Amino acid sequence: MPELFRDFVDQEKFRKISAYTADSDHFGIIATTANQWLFLAILLSGILPWFATMINRWGYGLIANGFIFFVALSIFANLFRIPFSLYDTFVIEERYGFNTMTLKTWISDLLKNMAILALLGALLLWILLTLMVHGGKTWWVWAWILVGLFELLMLWLFPVVIAPLFNKFDPIAERTLEDRIKALMEKAGLHVKGVFRMDASKRSKHTNAYFTGLGRSKRIVLFDTLVASHTEEEVLAVLAHEVGHWKRKHVLKQIILLEIFSLAIFYGVAKLLYWPLLYQTFGFQEVIPYVGLFLIGALMGPPGYFVQPLESAISRKFEREADDFALKLTKAAEPMRSALKRLAVDNLANLNPHPFYAWFYYSHPPLVERILRLKNNWTVEGGKWRLED
Repeated sequence: MPELFRDFVDQEKFRKISAYTADSDHFGIIATTANQWLFLAILLSGILPWFATMINRWGYGLIANGFIFFVALSIFANLFRIPFSLYDTFVIEERYGFNTMTLKTWISDLLKNMAILALLGALLLWILLTLMVHGGKTWWVWAWILVGLFELLMLWLFPVVIAPLFNKFDPIAERTLEDRIKALMEKAGLHVKGVFRMDASKRSKHTNAYFTGLGRSKRIVLFDTLVASHTEEEVLAVLAHEVGHWKRKHVLKQIILLEIFSLAIFYGVAKLLYWPLLYQTFGFQEVIPYVGLFLIGALMGPPGYFVQPLESAISRKFEREADDFALKLTKAAEPMRSALKRLAVDNLANLNPHPFYAWFYYSHPPLVERILRLKNNWTVEGGKWRLED
């Protein structure tokens, strides 16, 4: 038991945290392994050359054939994941008291997700295949621009169009909290209309908050479970942290880094797409560009896995910057420290992650590290607050 949590967690709760961590992680390993074995079976069994040959016999053309190829694989993969999703929601999450979702809601969410994927994913795929076939040697540049614009569109659409299909987003209802939020936002130089409470409790008892959107669609979202279980001071501290992401332009920085990485990927795809050995290795007798996209994605997967520590490190840096901003904005460390403790307890978060695992995977610094870092180490110099090292 970390010393910091002795006033929040008793031994019974600590055992529950350990059990939840073990059960959820073990099931995650099983689900991931099953998906990987399915992927290897599809890749190495020879079914892909047979399937591509059958599609080509229909004579619809490369664009239509590629569309059929990817849609069929996507449907099959998503159907395969359904039992794992059901078990995770209605067994593991139910066992530890988190799940509040009915089967009807789960099915509704599944159908909505499939509809969104069919509408937006299919449109993007069709345009991408069209560029591959008719875009000439520089198709990959136009494809990179297209995907980048699509990602920006999704970032703008998600909070105002997609997310409301699943949850209700209302302004904070509590009058005193609303006034304090307004004062905090004005202090940060932001408009209060960007703060919403989401009815997360209709699906889960997990507590959280997040920052999303782009331009006028930017907003900070607080789970109703978080508002209900935290004090006003803790809610304001969490809100100040999310404001920190906003003010430090973390979303914009992530977009820039993502686009640089995407450009390198599209360049690599263009160089490998017509390499005969790529197709011969997996049993294809001819170069089929849309199949090449799938095979290159398969080859990039394992090396891409080792990019995870860099991605995690950047995310943790942003989280520390947001913590620093929250501390500077609120001038008090204790509300954020207690908020993090309560978040950990409410979500049964792992209090003792292995340092190497946390370094490799964690998008946030481990909780104990974050709490120890949040100290009242502010001084005034020249009439301005400064955070000491």
